[in-house]
Amino acid sequence: MTHSYQESFAEHMQAHTIIIIHPGSMYVRIGRASDLNPHTELHAIARKRLPGGQSHCDPILPLQVNRSAEVTQEMDECRLQISHTLQSCLQSDGQRRYATPPQQIAAFNRRSVPETISPSGGEWIKPENDFIVGDEIIQLNPAFDFNIHFPIRRGELNVHNGIGGSLTAVLEDLQSIWCWVIENKLNIPAKELRNYRAVLIIPDIFNRQYLKELTTLLLNKIGFGTCFLLQDHVAATFGAGLGCACVVDCGHQKTSVSCVEDGISHPATRVRMGFGGGDITQALHWLLQKCAFPYKTCDPKNSMLDAMLLQQLKHDCCHVNLDVCGSMEKSFIVKQPKTPSVKYTIQMADECLIAPLSLFQPELLGVTGTKMITTQKRSTGDPQDPHDADYLRETSRRGAKENLEVNSEGLGDGSGVTGGDEDIVVDAMLETASGGPGGNVSDKEFTINPDQLLGLDQAILQSIDRCGSDDLKRKMYSCILIVGGGLKFNGISTWLQNRLSVQVPYMFRGGNFKNFNNEILTQNFFIYNNLYIILIFFVEQMDIITSPKDMDPQMTAWKGAAVLSCLESAHELWISPKEWEKYSVKLLRERAPFMWC
Repeated sequence: MTHSYQESFAEHMQAHTIIIIHPGSMYVRIGRASDLNPHTELHAIARKRLPGGQSHCDPILPLQVNRSAEVTQEMDECRLQISHTLQSCLQSDGQRRYATPPQQIAAFNRRSVPETISPSGGEWIKPENDFIVGDEIIQLNPAFDFNIHFPIRRGELNVHNGIGGSLTAVLEDLQSIWCWVIENKLNIPAKELRNYRAVLIIPDIFNRQYLKELTTLLLNKIGFGTCFLLQDHVAATFGAGLGCACVVDCGHQKTSVSCVEDGISHPATRVRMGFGGGDITQALHWLLQKCAFPYKTCDPKNSMLDAMLLQQLKHDCCHVNLDVCGSMEKSFIVKQPKTPSVKYTIQMADECLIAPLSLFQPELLGVTGTKMITTQKRSTGDPQDPHDADYLRETSRRGAKENLEVNSEGLGDGSGVTGGDEDIVVDAMLETASGGPGGNVSDKEFTINPDQLLGLDQAILQSIDRCGSDDLKRKMYSCILIVGGGLKFNGISTWLQNRLSVQVPYMFRGGNFKNFNNEILTQNFFIYNNLYIILIFFVEQMDIITSPKDMDPQMTAWKGAAVLSCLESAHELWISPKEWEKYSVKLLRERAPFMWC
């Protein structure tokens, strides 16, 4: 009993000295591995502008863009298409859904008069320092001489040509934000960080140059005793307690998909779309404006409070519950410092469903501009790591060729022939691993047409299709893990399952179609050719997990990193400042718990 208690105490003390950092486009989550939940702060910093300096303000929401007539028409057609699909669906009692005419909703909203509920919405904060970090930025008066920077955009470091957009400036912002949270929320002085370890959660699709800079930031700039990097999708499977899963991470500004098996995210299955929860919020705002949104002066571009208001409106109102039909009255309060707080009452209908369903028809997300699709690219070599995979592959080929030439001239002995054969075998294995002759499709690069728009269901299907074997594909179809805050809509998992059900390749279904009858009423069906049918299929039973272990999906990856960091097997992952200074990027290739390919 005493021995068990001592082990438990030792594990707790180890977890107490490990800090998990999970940065995102909107929020950063930082906490000890022993904490139940991390501290969550707005991942932004406001720096006092130099006298006469240029102004810069990164917005919370992706900006709406000026759209051509063609794009606007495409968005309207997409909106109508989703609306017609919703009208063709049935409620759980078998009745056809109905919708309130948009003209009726717009007429109500035009008559809506704001009600004053308070003479003042509070006060602006008064900055005491030259910079402000986290949630307080929302209460910062826009008239003050501060530039606001979000160091991560669309799943990457926010490097741009504007003020504070250099790689050095972005890394400086990250250091300031993270150190502020650690000192003020975790109460750990900067000088004591050499006694702490850090785990940084990185995107599943990573930029190797950025990873080197981030490791240097943790070890040499911030001063942690040791650190290692962990991909967010791998961390999510640990947090959910799953051995393998197709992980879908829908964040604020990006949605990424990859297949994870036994702690490895298969590179060829990784795909990231440049849209997320923030784009859905802007789509909702666009839809509400078409229905005479009564808060006419709402400006998420120039007011962080308005951006947060729209975010809250989305969280409170949006859903994918087909049983909710017709119009509903909703209220929201506009609270601005130094001005009266007012309450609006509006009517909303299928706009609450159409906005989240834009994830499946991203043409509607054209409201925030063209969407980029990113896949994991192969390494083209690194001057700091001359003996990388490319070097090993090329030298093995050269050795094989030389041995073959020697043996063909009769100058070698039997042992030479054996050596040549071994080189040929190694070379063939490397070609297979690189997607060359005889290579698995799973090891080739994920290729996407640059002009192609991928909906969420299509991204999942294409990701799983890149798996190397039918058995692995079947496993991935049977377990889809949803994490991040961008998909927290009631009923979204059912809709996703329906979309995937009719598109899963026949060989992975193992089920059949059955005629609709009143005893199997469910939301899991649509109308096809005037016939009510439901797809019953089994992919070892498709399981879409949205709240693993009753956990907030936004916390899953952070919790998984905390769990992994305390495992005995994690001891070999830690990198110290001295090792990093001596070996640099070679350590990431040798020790990182992901393929440095």
